[in-house]
Amino acid sequence: MMETVLEKARRDPESMKARILAVARRVFGEYGFHGATMRLIAREVGIDISTLHYHWGEKKDLYEAVILDINDDLGRKLREVEGIIHGRPLRERMAVAIDAMTDYCFAHPEISNLVLFRYFGKTRDVLDIKVPEFTSDIARSMELTSDRRDTPPRAMLEVLTVMNAIHNFVSGEDFFRSMVALDHDSYVAAVKETLKFILIDPFVMRQEAASGRGRP
Repeated sequence: MMETVLEKARRDPESMKARILAVARRVFGEYGFHGATMRLIAREVGIDISTLHYHWGEKKDLYEAVILDINDDLGRKLREVEGIIHGRPLRERMAVAIDAMTDYCFAHPEISNLVLFRYFGKTRDVLDIKVPEFTSDIARSMELTSDRRDTPPRAMLEVLTVMNAIHNFVSGEDFFRSMVALDHDSYVAAVKETLKFILIDPFVMRQEAASGRGRP
């Protein structure tokens, strides 16, 4: 099978294709599909637009490559986290998962931005980040479901509550950080502690009640 442009870019991180892809992730994350332009991406890379088209084709082609790249990265990260938390008590699983996914999203803010653009934007006829599939994977990791193909609506919404909280803190960092007067590292640490404080106890208490170990 012929190697795709995305596969070529990922195989050679120093190549022009890879350089363009990295910038495109950031630019699409900042402006969304409609707000970003190929000319802006070319200028950020430091190339002319004809070179950009030579390596990636049209805007839709590059955007779809960005989404596929993000989907691959998210899938790998979720599998990594699942391997770490597997078999641990729920409280510990959630704490580790919140820390890991918060750190990951802050390191790659274009992911949170593009997820929120998809929620509230009007982008059509382009690939989506695989939110439903990833939500089911996380629900299974948290033992909210035993079958990712048949995840109950409540479990999906509970996972989305966790992930949407992370995405909002990531995308809104400049706005929120000015309100709480924290530097970046302190803000990230405070976000993780706040998410754990708000989210973990309700999940643990429900599990304990379901198993008959809750308080009377």
